[in-house]
Amino acid sequence: MADNGSAGLSESDAGAQRHQLLQRFLRVRSATERLVRDLEPEDFVLQAMPDASPVRWHLAHTSWFFETFVLGEHIPGYEVFDPQYCFLFNSYYEAVGERWARPDRGLLSRPTVREIMAYREAITEQTAALFDSLGSEQWDVVRPLIELGINHEEQHQELLCTDLKAAFGLNPVYPVAMPLPADHAMMTASSGAAANERWITFEGGLHQIGVEPESGFSFDNEQPRHKVWLEDFALHGTPVTAGGFLDFIEDGGYETPSLWLSDGWDWVQRETIRAPLYWHQIDGAWFEFTLHGLIPLQRDRILAHISAYEAFAYAAWAKARLPYEGELELALSQLDPSSGQWLDPVGFIHPRLAGRDQGLGSAYGSVWDWTQSAYTAYPGYRAAEGAIGEYNGKFMSSQLVLKGGSCATPAGHVRPSYRNFFPPHARWQFTGLRLARDV
Repeated sequence: MADNGSAGLSESDAGAQRHQLLQRFLRVRSATERLVRDLEPEDFVLQAMPDASPVRWHLAHTSWFFETFVLGEHIPGYEVFDPQYCFLFNSYYEAVGERWARPDRGLLSRPTVREIMAYREAITEQTAALFDSLGSEQWDVVRPLIELGINHEEQHQELLCTDLKAAFGLNPVYPVAMPLPADHAMMTASSGAAANERWITFEGGLHQIGVEPESGFSFDNEQPRHKVWLEDFALHGTPVTAGGFLDFIEDGGYETPSLWLSDGWDWVQRETIRAPLYWHQIDGAWFEFTLHGLIPLQRDRILAHISAYEAFAYAAWAKARLPYEGELELALSQLDPSSGQWLDPVGFIHPRLAGRDQGLGSAYGSVWDWTQSAYTAYPGYRAAEGAIGEYNGKFMSSQLVLKGGSCATPAGHVRPSYRNFFPPHARWQFTGLRLARDV
């Protein structure tokens, strides 16, 4: 993570910095709880698969993170809320200790949702109290950890949405996780926003990607900034739409082995994949399952929930290719993130076209774009010391980079340099595809 520090700030500016961060901390904690306010107690314990986690676990783990790395490390004599919680809600931090097995998180009915909400309240109050109680030197040590905890919780807000959707998506009655927003007409009718069929050309050459640590908050896997060579390339004006992918299906895309990577073809056959995740054909008509229930498939909506294998196959069918990480980062650096479709806890959490006036529609938000770039360390990368160093670096194997954010990503969370990463078979996240081609 990056750390600008507060050295050199006046006392009033340093106080304003603390206050702003406190308000952000409280907003993020509250936003997580708004996402679950319409759920029933039974919903909090569902776990769809080993890669997903129950809602209750996300609520607890994000609190455990603040308790472990902020309160426990920086309050003398701190007494943990419950000694068992470190074992139950540690995710993958080997340096912290043993943990309950990830695939079995949905097997535990205790602690209860009520107890976890009490835990959240206690950790929020104790963390907020630090903002006024620490001297400037100690604050400079703690502040970056609080910033990391805030960004970590924002990541889990997205995971909470996608993991809950995965659990509800297994239910044959297609339950509604979140009520329809006020403008719910968009749920059952076409948005009327035609896909931008233009290709946008970018000049290649020597470019820089990544960030410098002093440029503001970033995760360590975005560092350091370094040079990459790009050939001239073009990106499609919008991500692939549901209609475009439906054409691929109807043209036999899932039955044509020449379109697929070898591992992808094995995956399609083994898992009997015939459509994106959450697509359902009922009485000859296509529908897609959302956090708001089952809705008719609309051709001009942005495609979501495809694996990298499906993205590679579609690109081959379309006589194009997947973009490289550096290409998408260059494009994103020229656009305004505020134009994207981001997470709204009381809004429509499903991809739709946004930011068309920038040339590249839905470059930010809507869906994470798969790239063909392996998730690996940048030249000069160094993981942090201790448990915090396990945050990203240990996963730099057998995964691909995704860029841009999704409709379940909180606003302000993503930068051009932001690197999401998943194995190529993963598709329960809001993953999509923007085509690229050589010029």
